[in-house]
Amino acid sequence: MIDLHTHTFASDGELLPSELIRRAIAAGYRAIAITDHADETNMEDMIRRAVKASRVWKTGAKIHIIPGVEITHVPPERISGLASRARELGALLVVVHGETITEPVAPGTNAAAAACPDVDILAHPGLISQKDAAMAAENGVFLEITARRGHSAANGHVSSTGRATGASLILNTDAHAPGDLLSMEMAETILAASGLDSSERKTTFQNAGRLLEIIKSRG
Repeated sequence: MIDLHTHTFASDGELLPSELIRRAIAAGYRAIAITDHADETNMEDMIRRAVKASRVWKTGAKIHIIPGVEITHVPPERISGLASRARELGALLVVVHGETITEPVAPGTNAAAAACPDVDILAHPGLISQKDAAMAAENGVFLEITARRGHSAANGHVSSTGRATGASLILNTDAHAPGDLLSMEMAETILAASGLDSSERKTTFQNAGRLLEIIKSRG
């Protein structure tokens, strides 16, 4: 299992980085990214914490720890600049909090993230348009199928729109609590419930590995 969207109590998660990582190791995870919520007010601190966690666990850990960030609820016109700044600060992975159906995310967020080459994942993009999904495909931005309650209600739409436009899909937990990490069996079930057939599910898992290799090349 590769999970590229998780949170610690540095933002709104319940776990220390060490507990999140230890639980991921116990669950047999191959890699996990720490992507706490950030805007202009706290981005430096969130990335610094994630980078430090990745360094502390680098030696001897049987898991790849990725320092990242989730740009959250910022005006769409500021996303590109913040994503670029996140890279400068040491984030190897940039996630944008997409237009989930459960929160009042600013309209245009999906489009801004899909158009930005510094963004890796557009998280829980809700009722994403085909235009925005096609832009994500063009710019190599992965669209997230999520295990997160509420956000996951739009998974079927995301998967069908990704299929129609050629956008790459990726499964993440958006973990906030101990019980949020997934087994491979449950991951398969979530993808199947999202309308993906066996071949598409296999490709979705492969996409996580492909993005992991891109991330490794940055570090």
